[in-house]
Amino acid sequence: MKKVAIVILNWNGKKFLSQFLPDLIQHTPESLVEIVIADNGSTDDSVAFLQQAYPQLRIMLLEKNYGFAEGYNRALSKLDNPYLMLLNSDVEVTEHWLEPLIEYMEQHPEVAACQPKVRAFYDKEKFEHAGGCGGYIDKYGYPFCRGRIMRITEKDHGQYDDISSIFWATGACLLIRTQEYTNAGGLDGRFFAHMEEIDLCWRLRSRGKTIVCIPASTVYHVGGGTLQKGSPFKTYLNFRNNLLMLYKNLPEAELKSVMRIRWWLDTLAEIRFLLFGDWKNFTAVVKARCDYRKMKKEMVADRRTNLSLSVSTAIPERFDKSLLYAFYVRKIHSFSTLVNRSQ
Repeated sequence: MKKVAIVILNWNGKKFLSQFLPDLIQHTPESLVEIVIADNGSTDDSVAFLQQAYPQLRIMLLEKNYGFAEGYNRALSKLDNPYLMLLNSDVEVTEHWLEPLIEYMEQHPEVAACQPKVRAFYDKEKFEHAGGCGGYIDKYGYPFCRGRIMRITEKDHGQYDDISSIFWATGACLLIRTQEYTNAGGLDGRFFAHMEEIDLCWRLRSRGKTIVCIPASTVYHVGGGTLQKGSPFKTYLNFRNNLLMLYKNLPEAELKSVMRIRWWLDTLAEIRFLLFGDWKNFTAVVKARCDYRKMKKEMVADRRTNLSLSVSTAIPERFDKSLLYAFYVRKIHSFSTLVNRSQ
């Protein structure tokens, strides 16, 4: 058995597979790693391409598109390698990208998961929006990264090159111990896509597990390969899943006050979409809130479990103020400035 299973969940991604698999194979030690492609019911010729061009790779065929979360759950349940690497098909790896991650995990058994430094494929001097140098969230559930505040990404000039504990690791390139993934319940398949890795990492952090970013490893992420920025479906998933994540994980003392503020913040988002004539995204937010209220009922047991297994409600990487206020009112546009002014 190989120590690591690198699992790429593919859905109609022949373009990315043909572009990025060669570097992955070249820069990944074969003695250490098994590469698995889990096909999420693709309707293009991804599978035929893989079978012809890469017969040495293991291919798992899922009968339909289960989404990111459940697709990975179904694929990873069939593996028993000690480590699992969730890797997006649109990620370009670099030489010796995996070794620093594995070495650190082997030396630090208290660490449940980690990620590399993630930079933007099309602007390689900058951090990538959904990964950066590790993820954080604010008091009201808004995610941000070392290297990215709201829509603004910073240039990487080594300012975050220290190994640091983080709140969440990006699902684009996430190394996690198989036992920790299983014990935490994996990704929540009801999310379909977006926010599912933050929800998983919140469970791990509240149960006393550590998650880190290891910048000695660097990858480049295209991002938005399946759902482009501005997509109403992406807006819907982000708003709905963010609310579900908050409900599942917030400490009891914060739940009512945080969700009350989020109602106002989401209403402001709806008004903004209307003012810009963006009816589709306005409708997406309204639908997200409606579906959150419906789905919340089936999350009650999950919330009880999460709270019962929590060993700490004070997670240092959860910013205890409003990111929106810091960004729009105080004009704070970098992670380092945010942290320094909050101390």
